[in-house]
Amino acid sequence: LMNAAVAQGVEPAQIAQHCDSVSLCFSKGLGAPAGAVLAGRREFIAEAWRMRKLLGGGMRQAGVLAAAALLGLQHMEATLHRDHNNARRFAEGTSGPLGIHVLDLPLCSVNLAAVETNIVMVNVRGAWPSPAELCDHLRAISEEEVAETGQAVSVLLLPWSAQTVRAVWHRDISVHDTELARSKLEFVARKCQE
Repeated sequence: LMNAAVAQGVEPAQIAQHCDSVSLCFSKGLGAPAGAVLAGRREFIAEAWRMRKLLGGGMRQAGVLAAAALLGLQHMEATLHRDHNNARRFAEGTSGPLGIHVLDLPLCSVNLAAVETNIVMVNVRGAWPSPAELCDHLRAISEEEVAETGQAVSVLLLPWSAQTVRAVWHRDISVHDTELARSKLEFVARKCQE
């Protein structure tokens, strides 16, 4: 919800007005260590409250966690804009080395029109490597990589579908990390082509 609101330049309430209920996790994107809220009609919340109690959910002295969530909310716009910019930088190569789109790698491509927030869907072309195999290669560090690039970089992406890998940015991924990930993808793609 917060990534969508920041990307569209609207208040979260403008998006949520079309929903019967909204669940918001404070640790995703906002950087709090834990915590979530649920909003909806009075009857829905009463039933959710009853089920939470029935299943043993609840926390005492949760003020410290609430403070972290509040801090995340207060700084979300700048933080989420940075995450979105890093995702865009990875996809298109703005301000620095070339991104996936400009590199024109035979192994993978990105639909830039679909890069709206902190998520980049990388389309894997051909039968090999599969998205799972590509993710394995991106995660692994080889002696050859260290010898050629002088760096040992492990990139964690998620095989999303039969032809797609998902990359997601968060507050702990810097511009430098983004460039390292892009370079690692280029290295792996080149090695797969060889």
